[in-house]
Amino acid sequence: MDTADATVRATAPLAFRPATETDVEALVPLIESAYRGDASRAGWTTEADLLAGRRTDPEGVAAVVRDENSRMVIVERGGELIACCQLEHRGDHAYFGMFAVRPALQGGGLGKAILAEAERFARAEWGATRMHMTVITARAELIAWYERRGYARTGEMTPFPYGDERVGVPRRADLEFELLVKPLD
Repeated sequence: MDTADATVRATAPLAFRPATETDVEALVPLIESAYRGDASRAGWTTEADLLAGRRTDPEGVAAVVRDENSRMVIVERGGELIACCQLEHRGDHAYFGMFAVRPALQGGGLGKAILAEAERFARAEWGATRMHMTVITARAELIAWYERRGYARTGEMTPFPYGDERVGVPRRADLEFELLVKPLD
C-alpha cells in the first residue's frame, strides 16, 4: 500500500455494521491482538500482564453473532476491519463488551467514537436507559478512561472465573470484575 492509500484509509469515515458468521474468522484474531500476547503491547489496552492464553475463540464469537439479543458490531475504515464490540440487550439496559481496537490504532480517538456509537445504538434501537460493562479491577487506566466517558464504578464485584481457560489463564490471584454503569440520556 502506498502513502496515498494509507492516508485515505486513515481519514476515511468509520463504518459500522452487524457481524455475520462469515466475519468470525477475522474477528477472533482482532480481539486476541487487542488483549493478549505481544501484539497487544502495541496498544494500551493489553491484558498480557494479567492473563495468558486466549481471550475468546471462534465458538464464543459465533455465539454472540447468532444470539438474537446480541449484536457484534464490526467497525471498518476504508473497507478494513479495525475494531469491534459486543452489545447485548438486557431489558432496560444494554451490556457492552468484547471491545477491541487494533493495537496500532489505539490512542487516537477511535475508542471514544465507537463507544459513543454503541451507546447511541443501544438507546435508539433498544430503548436502553443505561449501559453496563464489567472491567477487571486491576485495569485502573482502563477504568479511568471509561470514567472520563461518564461511566461510574458501582462497587459491585464479580469473581474472576479461575480455572476456566476459555477466558484466559490468570497471572495473578487477585483478579475480579467491577460493574461500571452509565445512564443513556
